[in-house]
Amino acid sequence: MVIFVASKNPHKIQEIKLVTPDHVILRPIESDWTVEENGETFLENSVLKAIEYGKCVGGPVLADDSGLSVDALDGFPGVMSARYLEGASYREKMESILELMKNVKNRSAKFVCCATYYDPNKPFLISVQGEVRGYISEEIRGEKGFGYDPIFIPEGYNKTFGELGEDIKKHISHRAVAFKKLFEILSSLGLI
Repeated sequence: MVIFVASKNPHKIQEIKLVTPDHVILRPIESDWTVEENGETFLENSVLKAIEYGKCVGGPVLADDSGLSVDALDGFPGVMSARYLEGASYREKMESILELMKNVKNRSAKFVCCATYYDPNKPFLISVQGEVRGYISEEIRGEKGFGYDPIFIPEGYNKTFGELGEDIKKHISHRAVAFKKLFEILSSLGLI
């Protein structure tokens, strides 16, 4: 079975593939067309992308919206995680977050992922959310992963996702948790 993935981010697609059942083939959407992510929540953006891309390809689509939510910054950068300091590198974004966290004792944070499946032919839509709690490190550590991984230390570990890599992330990351749940539901409903 082929399901399209509404993402141009190869790192995100690779993380989804790590938890995808063997009989499901993920196919990136080969299009320059983009959806404006103007929702106020991860759920709104995930659903928006799934529906719009589903209409575009005429078949089942997986979409997600995800980001880093820092408690001491009132959930910032949240849904703006990818668009924060637009045009800047993730290193610059992480440096900015660490500067905002300078002298902050409460470093608790979480990564959130809302994953959505949409099939315009049924029509059928389902969304689930995954989270991993942890805290913001004092410095950028590690070269693995992508995005804010090198400043996020998941609960129960003393290394960042940037140091831990995909062997750990495929079990505990926000994206792994969300997509595992989603695939389990789709399988139980006989949709995959």
